[in-house]
Amino acid sequence: MAALTSINGGRCEAGEVHVIIGPMFAGKTTDLLRRIESESSSGRNVAMIKSSKDTRYANDSVVTHDGLKFPCWSLPDLSSFHHKLGDDEYHKLDVIGIDEAQFFEDLYEFCCKAADHDGKTIIVAGLDGDYLRRSFGSVLDVIPLADTLTKLTARCELCGKRAFFTLRKTAETQTELIGGSDVYMPVCRQHYVSGQAVIESTRNVLESYKVPTDSHI
Repeated sequence: MAALTSINGGRCEAGEVHVIIGPMFAGKTTDLLRRIESESSSGRNVAMIKSSKDTRYANDSVVTHDGLKFPCWSLPDLSSFHHKLGDDEYHKLDVIGIDEAQFFEDLYEFCCKAADHDGKTIIVAGLDGDYLRRSFGSVLDVIPLADTLTKLTARCELCGKRAFFTLRKTAETQTELIGGSDVYMPVCRQHYVSGQAVIESTRNVLESYKVPTDSHI
């Protein structure tokens, strides 16, 4: 029997947390949509959330790289979701999907409350690492909360082997740089290392050609 937890003075089954991670182009959003649609087909009430920072394809839909869509709430943070949805609608929800989860700073707190206290099933999809292979946002923080963890892989754009990493093609260095195949590509370990070396060399060359700000031409 599932554990019970209190919710608004009553009793309900405890929720669940499921995490989907991997590099870009690994099919994380596709897997998330498949699970959400399966839950909906089973008669459960579902909602989808994505970060308002991601405006690549649509403002009011989660969209995969190959064009699959699902309506969503586009929010700057997760803490505002309950308020915007309203108490009645929130309490009716069974399942909440979160796409591009690395952009939500309050991901851990939201998942704790929604699963542990509100009895919701949360399905999180996001990048586990940035272009430097460092922890991205709070996605890895949620893993200790998770009932299941799925790490997907892509196909290396350079050799076709399994790709575990995301290589940034451009010289920008900020952590958050939203883009698609024009900015990123999935790569294997070998081509991540060699690709980073090429990009670093290019960056050094560009830096050497910069004109000092106090120079006069």
